[in-house]
Amino acid sequence: MDSRAQLSLPAVEVGVGVVLVVGVMTTFALGVPDADTREPQLDAYAEDAATVLSDESPRHAGATRLAEVVRTPGSFERERDALERRVDRILPDNLLFRVETPRGAVGYERPPGVAVGSATVTTANGDVTVRVWYA
Repeated sequence: MDSRAQLSLPAVEVGVGVVLVVGVMTTFALGVPDADTREPQLDAYAEDAATVLSDESPRHAGATRLAEVVRTPGSFERERDALERRVDRILPDNLLFRVETPRGAVGYERPPGVAVGSATVTTANGDVTVRVWYA
């Protein structure tokens, strides 16, 4: 007669089941961390705004609205308020923005330490960068 003890198969199955159930309950109780989607979403907002601006017709002269804005210092000064209003209308209300051109910038100063999305459009007279962040 064999004197070794043997664990019955149903007892092993119960043990594995308990471990599995406890693992699933722990996952639901503690949850999993959310993925950081702020910056990709902000980049998408900036890209959308830059695309809209780069596809718009100029108000006075130039190939596009952005090309007109950066053509000369005088054209930037003339168009700066209209550009700021247009970007403000394009973006959702919960976003702040800054549009930087070789001739100057419009929008808000970016506070340090916030997530920022950006997009850059190249024009004949320089790059225009749109930066957005949550208010």
